[in-house]
Amino acid sequence: MLYKKSLRIQCPAKINLDLKITSKREDGFHNIESVMQTISLYDYLTLNIKPAENFEIKLSGTSPEIPYNEKNLVHKAILLFLETAKPQPQLIEVFIEKNIPVSAGLAGGSTNAAGILKGLNEIFKNPLSNSELHKLCSKLGSDLNFCLEGGRQMTRGRGEILEPVEFEEFEVSLIKPKSLGISAKEAYTKFSAKKSANEAGRENFKNDLEWAVFEDYEELQTIKKLYPASMMSGSGSTYFMIGENFEPLDGFWVQNGLKAVPDGVRIVEK
Repeated sequence: MLYKKSLRIQCPAKINLDLKITSKREDGFHNIESVMQTISLYDYLTLNIKPAENFEIKLSGTSPEIPYNEKNLVHKAILLFLETAKPQPQLIEVFIEKNIPVSAGLAGGSTNAAGILKGLNEIFKNPLSNSELHKLCSKLGSDLNFCLEGGRQMTRGRGEILEPVEFEEFEVSLIKPKSLGISAKEAYTKFSAKKSANEAGRENFKNDLEWAVFEDYEELQTIKKLYPASMMSGSGSTYFMIGENFEPLDGFWVQNGLKAVPDGVRIVEK
């Protein structure tokens, strides 16, 4: 079968409009309730395939902060897709144009992985249904299912259970300490430790993970002091405001003028 050789995939960032942790799961993860929203900050994936005797995966990209090997979630997503769909052998090349900051609470890795699943399914003539793609997403991580669908969704479980919420247009701005990234593992670990010790002040935060890490980082306290209406997204370290802009600040990455968007990952060039 002859397949189309190249696709470009647009992968949006997400913000958490709220995030409540409801319980600890037996698998070690946490159950959450969070309204997530995709925004107009995008990574782009260029996917090329070429006939080959054996499968080969080559990743490259613009960011020096991410690995371009089997540790990358895109690589893991490709392997899972190949195991499931079983297409004929190909050389699979993916170039990652990275605009979403790393370890920022914006689902940069998750949206890339969801994007490559959608792209591979398209380029190999849709061997998997949308529900099958969602099954692969849930195996790879907590935010992929949302990134596949996008828009505004109430997410539950680990984040893989989606319930659409009516989309509303709004402008949003982001700020992130340039030198600070917070992993989901760190944030959830600190949440568990803090919750078992003392829940004081938790009710003052719409995001339980912000409550968990806020006291540990002076940079987060600086943002909140300057912008009391701002809120941390996901596990951080990005903060956002709706309808207001952040001023330039030394040591901080600022992105103003973004918008809520109704889409998840999508193919923009065929």
